[in-house]
Amino acid sequence: MATQRPPDAVDAILDQWHRERPDLDVSPMGPIGRIKRCAALLQRRLDDTFGAFDLTSWEFDVLATLRRSGAPYCLAPTTLFSTLMVTSGTMTHRMGKLEAQGWIERLPNPADARSSLVQLTPEGLERIDRALEAHVANEHRILAPLKAADLAALDARLALLLAALEPPPGH
Repeated sequence: MATQRPPDAVDAILDQWHRERPDLDVSPMGPIGRIKRCAALLQRRLDDTFGAFDLTSWEFDVLATLRRSGAPYCLAPTTLFSTLMVTSGTMTHRMGKLEAQGWIERLPNPADARSSLVQLTPEGLERIDRALEAHVANEHRILAPLKAADLAALDARLALLLAALEPPPGH
């Protein structure tokens, strides 16, 4: 037996489409609409935490990517932009902004004189470590209303969707 839940904004949209286009199977709009709505609402809550550290979402992502790479917190720009799924032009622009803030520095690549490396500065490391602690606590608060079993089931289902959407590694 399905668990009853209160109607949400996506239900209202589906009802409108059922009324206006009863000939169309709009059922995919349910999960996709809810994922998109959840993503937008989650981003607002994440941005509030990042803002407390004078960071935008993309700044947090770049600094966190460098931080999780391990000491000396240094990566090639190509590794950064491929990990973050942005273009090289976007990454170049972002590196300039982060460098101006004093959170990263670009260093010559000893393995390739034609390229550089991007490294967290001590200030960048301190900022991302503090922001990361607050971010993880925020994520715990966001997910706290869900039961552990429901959260595990949601994570498993989202992993299936991601596997269907994401190209296999190396493609």
